[in-house]
Amino acid sequence: MLTPQRGSCRSPGLGKSPFWVTGKSSLTIQFVEGQFVDSYDPTIENTFTKTMTVNGQEYHLQLVDTAGQDEYSIFPQSYTIDVDGYILLYSVTSYKSFEVVRVVHEKLLDMVGNVQVPIILVGNKKDLHLERVIGFEEGRMLAESWNAAFLESSAKENQTAVEVFRRMILEVEKMEAGQPPGRISCSLM
Repeated sequence: MLTPQRGSCRSPGLGKSPFWVTGKSSLTIQFVEGQFVDSYDPTIENTFTKTMTVNGQEYHLQLVDTAGQDEYSIFPQSYTIDVDGYILLYSVTSYKSFEVVRVVHEKLLDMVGNVQVPIILVGNKKDLHLERVIGFEEGRMLAESWNAAFLESSAKENQTAVEVFRRMILEVEKMEAGQPPGRISCSLM
């Protein structure tokens, strides 16, 4: 959840089996705690808070790292309440996660309806060059088709983790132009 005194972000994770692991929990922990965690229990949901300054404005973020999602998971209604933006994550090393992120996006649209909400598509694990199976351009084109922002990241690199959340703040602010900044809620899916 992204809330510069205002909201939240969700990031529904993809998959529970090793070849689907996208690294969303590792990315979140890298951003919040500044450390890379290689292994993490993907079956739980956690909420993190962090304060971040963007363009001179302080934002109080509430980040919900959702439990692993797959194409058969039920998308809980709670993932759409008081959420300012969504970060949808796939692994650039997994075709399956790229397929599943499309399904998660469809489920998200079914839940939020016509409400406009910022979405960022993130291709994670960009540092694993030899294992890459999804090209930058494929991710960019998918995000463009959703009218969403696109970034690639690596949970191992703190700077790219910070950039994902900075970009979410900017996307929320762009969509909510004219409203006072403060709190932002973001979901990582």
